[in-house]
Amino acid sequence: MIYITGDKHADFREVFYFCYANETTLDDILIVLGDVGINYYANDKDKALKNSLKEHYPITFFCIHGNHEERPENIKTYKTKKFHDGIVYYEEDYPNILFAKDGEVYNFNNHKVLVIGGAYSVDKYFRLARGYNWYESEQPDDKTKNKVRKVLKDLDNKVDIILSHTCPYKYLPKEMFLEGIDQSTVDNSTEYFLDEIEESTDYNLWYCGHYHTDKEIDKIIFMFHKIEEFK
Repeated sequence: MIYITGDKHADFREVFYFCYANETTLDDILIVLGDVGINYYANDKDKALKNSLKEHYPITFFCIHGNHEERPENIKTYKTKKFHDGIVYYEEDYPNILFAKDGEVYNFNNHKVLVIGGAYSVDKYFRLARGYNWYESEQPDDKTKNKVRKVLKDLDNKVDIILSHTCPYKYLPKEMFLEGIDQSTVDNSTEYFLDEIEESTDYNLWYCGHYHTDKEIDKIIFMFHKIEEFK
């Protein structure tokens, strides 16, 4: 089975109970829509969580890159391999933890599934002022955006499902905006890019996280706490 959920921020208690209630195995996949928390430190401090996920969670994690973690391609311990027709990043010590590569198209349940990770951190300056981790690579760069455009063009701008961390600009859930943030200072370039993709692509469903809400708008499904079967 394939399941999907939202941001975990290193708190996998709900996933733990879900795995044992549903008697999952490593053949089952859980898609996590960014801000997983696994590469928050991008060093040995992440090992405790990774070891816990390997030893106590009978499921394979398929993670999208968020904005509160380093990209796996920037961490020297990660390698690449094929998984469900697309490239993923993995570490040999943690075989059940996989990270999707932006712009790749995966085959899940015979669906073509495009991944576009990353977002802007509205708490960027708060984190920097207090010495918390922030990564300059949090948003997709021009190379990644152009790869996405080319992949879609090669597919006649048709995919079944899109997975992203943030959402297209037109679907921003403004009721979830953090108080005290001057929205005029927020970099929405990734959301505008996703607007472009949403308008030019023939798709069936779009899953995203980032906003810590569970709701649906049109064909967009926001996920946070819920763990559901992947459609």
